[in-house]
This record gives sequence, C-alpha cells and structure tokens, in this order.
Amino acid sequence: MKGGGSDAAKERAGESAAEEIRDGMVVGLGTGSTTAYAIRRLGTRVDAGLDIRGIPTSLQARTLAQEVGIPLTTLDEATPDVAIDGADQVAGWDLVKGGGAAHAREKIVDTAADRFLVVVDPSKEADSLDHPVPIEVLAAARRTVARRVQQLGGDPTLRSATRKDGPVVTDNGNLVLDCEFGTISDPASLAVRLSSVPGVVEHGLFVDCADEIHVGTEEDVRVERR
Repeated sequence: MKGGGSDAAKERAGESAAEEIRDGMVVGLGTGSTTAYAIRRLGTRVDAGLDIRGIPTSLQARTLAQEVGIPLTTLDEATPDVAIDGADQVAGWDLVKGGGAAHAREKIVDTAADRFLVVVDPSKEADSLDHPVPIEVLAAARRTVARRVQQLGGDPTLRSATRKDGPVVTDNGNLVLDCEFGTISDPASLAVRLSSVPGVVEHGLFVDCADEIHVGTEEDVRVERR
C-alpha cells in the first residue's frame, strides 16, 4: 500500500462524488477525512438550493452535516438513494473500512443505498487487501472473539484511544479489535467467518459492495463504475 494521500487528492475525490447528487435524493453520509470534503461540498450545494436529506453514519458525520446545513433523516424514515463513504483500503470492488470505528453503522447505510460511492486517494489502492480488519465487538466478548480471530489466522489488537486512557469506544458503546490477517486471499470467505463469531457486532470487510470508486489525485479524479 502506498503512503498517505494529500488533502488536495482527498478533496477532489469527495467533491467528485458530491457532484453526483441530485434534487430529491436521500444521501448516506460516511465518516472520515475524505468523506468530510463531500459533506462540505453538499452543504455548499444545499445553500445554493439543492434539495436533499442526509443519513449520517456517525456523530462526526452528523455534526459536520448540521454545521453545513444539510437536512437530516434516518433509516426508519427513508432509504438512501446514494451513499458516499471512504475506505482504508480498496482492492477491486472490495474494501477494508473502520479506521474511524464507524464501520457498523457505515455498513448498514452503505449497503442499504441504491448506489454506494467510495471516495479515496491513491494511497488507499492495493492489488489485494492486506490492511488490518477492524472488528467491533461487545465488551464482554472481547477475549472470546480475540481467541476465535487467532484460530482464523488473525492477530487481534484492542484499539486504544489516543487522547484518553483506555480503549476506543464506538458510537454504539462497543470496543474495536484491529485484526491483522496479512494478505487476504478470499475476502468473502473471511467476511462470512467473522460475521458468524458470537460477540462480533460488525467487521470492516465490505465485500463487493461498491458501485463507483472516485480516486482523487493531485491533478484530477479517476472514476471507476460498474
């Protein structure tokens, strides 16, 4: 995997996806630095008259959407026409997500949408997935899930918070295990096995979910569509 991407590349990717949104759409609003550019661009378009509603996937996304004036709704009230979200790694149409610990809500919203637009910079592209897979777990199941991950060939690490003592706690009140599997030769099989482990709320493998991938670069945007 390449090094970290620039803010300019992230901005181009996010704004490219935001331009796909039309009047009357319900939009899933993902979490992360690249998606934040999409949300800000949508806010600018709403201010100019665009009529949309957003479904945020995290407190971070909700707060930013409110700041830029995007009207919000919920999955109980509407089904998203399009979801815009980032990724920690992209290989083909498979993703690893969860760097912001929002992957459980992201997967619900992203897969509910008619179209899922992924926004990334070139540093997130890879030939095969090999990024550690985040797994949101119930606190009481942390050790049992970790043992099962080891049996599946993974190396789990409890994610620690950076500005407080103790672990990261998700918006759902759970913990996150970052699980190193090396090169993942069969993401679909691993996804099924992880989903079957008791105590797993959701994992960060998004297999064959994406409909478009917007890759921002220093000069332009490359869009891949199904």
